[in-house]
Amino acid sequence: MTVRNEDQSETYGLATSAGDLAASYRAVRAETERRAAPLSPEDQCVQSMPDCSPAKWHRAHTSWFFETFLLTPHLDGYTPFDPSFTYLFNSYYEAVGPRHARPQRGMLTRPSADAIAAYRAHVDAAMATYLQTRLPPDQRALVELGLAHEQQHQELLLTDILHAFSINPTRPAYEVVAAPAPRDPPPLDWIQHAGGLYEIGYEGLGFAFDNETPRHTTYVRAFKLATRPTSVGEYLDFIEDGGYRDASLWHSEGWALVQQEQLEAPLHWVRDGDGWLRFGLHGLRPLDPGEPVAHLSWFEASAFAHWTGARLPTEAEWELGLVKLDLPEPGFAAHPRQMESTRAFGDVWEWTASAYAPYPGFSPEPGAVGEYNGKFMINQQVLRGRSCFTPAEHARLTYRNFFPPSARWQVSGFRLARDA
Repeated sequence: MTVRNEDQSETYGLATSAGDLAASYRAVRAETERRAAPLSPEDQCVQSMPDCSPAKWHRAHTSWFFETFLLTPHLDGYTPFDPSFTYLFNSYYEAVGPRHARPQRGMLTRPSADAIAAYRAHVDAAMATYLQTRLPPDQRALVELGLAHEQQHQELLLTDILHAFSINPTRPAYEVVAAPAPRDPPPLDWIQHAGGLYEIGYEGLGFAFDNETPRHTTYVRAFKLATRPTSVGEYLDFIEDGGYRDASLWHSEGWALVQQEQLEAPLHWVRDGDGWLRFGLHGLRPLDPGEPVAHLSWFEASAFAHWTGARLPTEAEWELGLVKLDLPEPGFAAHPRQMESTRAFGDVWEWTASAYAPYPGFSPEPGAVGEYNGKFMINQQVLRGRSCFTPAEHARLTYRNFFPPSARWQVSGFRLARDA
């Protein structure tokens, strides 16, 4: 997180005055409940794999964050809602203490969804009192981190329930929306960028996660970056040309994954005779060639790039190249939308060639919050941009997402790069 001037906040919708911060808090908490509203209590308890968490757990954990790091240490007279929640809803904070095993979160039929709603109301009432005071900069920054943290879980709530619904034989829809008429993607062009020394990373007064800093100088060779992500139609050509049967296109670990899991298409694609359907939060739909392809591992993105004679961009190339685009206003959607122009950005996270590592000069925050990003800086690849599930406040070019290269359940796609 960043700590800024006490009276200034300029980006991403998170404000620092007492009234504005309280309004931001209410808005973020309400959005979590809006996203969970279509889900039944049974939906909210399911955990379809160890990397996913139940919707009920997301709602509770985000409340645990405010209770643990703000209310308990800083609000006089605050009484925790339930002492057992400290154990049940800790995620990975070793400094806070032991926790319920992540792969077994779906076993928590109790507390009920109603109890979690009462927990959220209890925390919200206490936070309303707490936010009436003029907070010191470190506490205000921690509130903003908590809000950004909850927005990350809003996105995870949807990707996780999508995965759960995808393995339900009835393939239920989160919401029913008519599909647009399929159409081809806009033409693909290339952004030219000269080589040299450039600065990347976040610098400013608005909120940013600690892994986006410090801003630093890096060298890049001259490169070209695609003006939009790779489309469903283009990826279908790769499949039909035998991309999943040609070992020469794949990294060794990726090819082993293809063989082990018998992969033949992106996650959530479903065979329909000789063709394919795509499952999403709107249910099963025909493939739309104009959408960005999604739910790919890094290995699949890399194999496609190899097939085309291109490559994946480094995260520095991605950030520098996208600066040259007129980016559209981000907006939430429950399904990746058709790409409207060659200035497409958003709706799918974009894999990069860069391993997730600290920037030069990076130092984790002291205490438990220092565990937020730093300890994961190994064995992961960086994704840039945002997806259709990402809250708009997180749509900044310096945002660094990260997942293992085998991860497919996120709304992850890619765009190509070439040497100039």
